[in-house]
Amino acid sequence: MYGSLSSNLQKVRAITARHSDVNIREFSIAGGSVGAAIIYADGLADKDMIDQHILKVLMNDVGEETITCSILMNKVLTVSQITITHEIEEIIRKVLIGQTALLVDGMSEMLIIGTMLSKSRSIEEPISEALVRGPRTGFNETLSDNTALLRRHGENASLSMIAMKVGKRASKDLIIAYMEDIADSDIVEEVKRRVSKIDIDDLPESGYVEQLIEDNFLSPFPQVQSTERPDRVIAALMEGRVAILLDGTPFALIVPVTFSMLLQSPEDYYERWMSGSLLRVLRFAAALISLLTPSLYISFISFHPGLIPTKLAVSIMATRVGVPFSSLVEALIMEIAIEILREAGLRLPKPIGPAMGIVGGLIIGEAAVQAGIVSPILVIVVAVTAISSFTIPQYSVGIALRMLRFIAMFCAAAFGLYGVILFFLMLCVHVVKLKSFGVPYASPAVPYRLNDWKDFILRMPLTMMKRRPKMLKTKDKVRKG
Repeated sequence: MYGSLSSNLQKVRAITARHSDVNIREFSIAGGSVGAAIIYADGLADKDMIDQHILKVLMNDVGEETITCSILMNKVLTVSQITITHEIEEIIRKVLIGQTALLVDGMSEMLIIGTMLSKSRSIEEPISEALVRGPRTGFNETLSDNTALLRRHGENASLSMIAMKVGKRASKDLIIAYMEDIADSDIVEEVKRRVSKIDIDDLPESGYVEQLIEDNFLSPFPQVQSTERPDRVIAALMEGRVAILLDGTPFALIVPVTFSMLLQSPEDYYERWMSGSLLRVLRFAAALISLLTPSLYISFISFHPGLIPTKLAVSIMATRVGVPFSSLVEALIMEIAIEILREAGLRLPKPIGPAMGIVGGLIIGEAAVQAGIVSPILVIVVAVTAISSFTIPQYSVGIALRMLRFIAMFCAAAFGLYGVILFFLMLCVHVVKLKSFGVPYASPAVPYRLNDWKDFILRMPLTMMKRRPKMLKTKDKVRKG
């Protein structure tokens, strides 16, 4: 930058010639003896703030004394966020995110004033993680609002938030949050290292971050948990985990994660321990039903009908009379139809989406039975499988189980019940070998940690859960209270 206002403005105009939304407002201060100018972007900068706290005070309250950056910052401008810069390129970057640049003739420095216009969605209940009992607040797309929700949870000076920049062409703010006196330093440093290595033009959503920092991109299982609920994030931080918040998305990320954690709901802890344990056991059972029921149907019908009770086997075979397809093709027809209906229900407008899914499923199932394409027992199997998949709290886990369900069906069609067992064993081996930021994905089952089983398949009373998970190697291993 130069000391001449006209020279600086000439350079700024040359750079902003392709930015039609960037405005330059020239005016005079110190009784008209000194020229000045502000640079701001339409729709990003708060014009009321510019008028009241910049233009008004500069044009009315600045006398004919020597004007310096220190005087303007400490005696004139009534704005809390002000920084000094010497680089024209830095000015343009700041202006294009909503800040205002102030140039004064005779000064080789420029002031960057925080005038970003805040237009954020109100705090609403998360749509994807609805609870019967629990807080009704959820994250929104503004990073400052999300960090404030974490701070408002309670007075806690150990809640640390580290700011980082991600994205090469469209830079965004990212926050790494953790409890300083609880989280393992090695996990925190590993999160920082992986985030700092992200090399991509733009990150429009936290899903990009999730895919770029996960341990094994070939695994169907998510190794990072995403959530819209601040209470879930706080609970994870209190256990010693680390949260990642990205500007522009309401979904926060939690690491490290285990498979059992993805089948848990915050409501498990808000209800009494017996109710929470029952609901959790139902979810684990529903996950197995969703994964294996169609493949077990295929294996029993095609390879092992002798394992079915006689009366039931006769009834099933009677319903299959006239069905022209094998059990595999029959199951694939219904499963693919259900997946198409599920996807269509998600993409349609909200008022008609759920109705279309339910009505479409009933109509297709009834029509397929009447046409003799599928058997009635298969319609029941597919319906139970679909309903079981809806109990999974995490959408990404439900998708993983739906993909693996088709692999299990082909294994059953090739080798019968032995194929299903072989598939399940290979899946268990994969889960046991998988890790999330150094923490075993199958923990606390493998490696076996008895103390962590108090919050595994069953949720023990809160009075018995006095220690934090051993798998996280926390600094403070005992919960307060």
